[in-house]
Amino acid sequence: MSPGVFNAYSRYYDLLYRDKDYDAEAEYVSTLLRKHGVVGRDILEFGSGTGKHGRILAAHGFRVLGIEQSAEMVSQTCQSVDFSCVQGDIRRIDFSRHFDAIVSLFHVMSYQTQNADIEAVFSKAAQHLCPGGVFVFDIWYSPAVMVQRPSIRIKRMSDDAVDVTRIAEPIIFFNENRVDVHYTIIVRDKVSGSTEQFSEIHPMRYFSMPEIDMLAAWSGFERVAAEEFLTGKTPGDDTWGVCLILRRT
Repeated sequence: MSPGVFNAYSRYYDLLYRDKDYDAEAEYVSTLLRKHGVVGRDILEFGSGTGKHGRILAAHGFRVLGIEQSAEMVSQTCQSVDFSCVQGDIRRIDFSRHFDAIVSLFHVMSYQTQNADIEAVFSKAAQHLCPGGVFVFDIWYSPAVMVQRPSIRIKRMSDDAVDVTRIAEPIIFFNENRVDVHYTIIVRDKVSGSTEQFSEIHPMRYFSMPEIDMLAAWSGFERVAAEEFLTGKTPGDDTWGVCLILRRT
């Protein structure tokens, strides 16, 4: 992921995803961890954003250390006794300790668009997991991207200070297994009436199950489950978000 991704976007990140059900997602992940035998409390979170998932997982009884590349997002994080967040690159971290589980949510893995990037992240996950520990993450799923195709989307959110409009325009690069999402963000200040506009490009990689299995075997994991994120359904060509559970061998 380019260091510039989320630099401007992060200022309005929490507002744009105010409708996201973080509680339900953290409950889902917590249940998965226990279902797949995680008995310890220590979790490493790859790409923790502004820390919402991490704080809720901490409330479920885990000790969570989050890694986030965006300094702006780290500055917005509310840390607690059992949740802390530091700025860092998940491709290069080295904590010289092991964790009972690693989680990476909201398609952080799909931001690893180059082979070297995703290989580095899988390697770091294996390095930091206890034997038998699990790696839980979600991805954009190839069959859905190929069949359903990403489309232009417009989202509007407001709070007491601003109105925010986000336009997402995807461009598919089939030979690279990548979708570049061109975001245009328009922000209107409710007090002054002034308007700000900026753009960012978020490259997103989509993955097939054979790719994931190959990466898992290469880095010392085995896939123990794959299901639609939140619902637990078997993935199909209408499944955009697939949750993978890998075990460190």
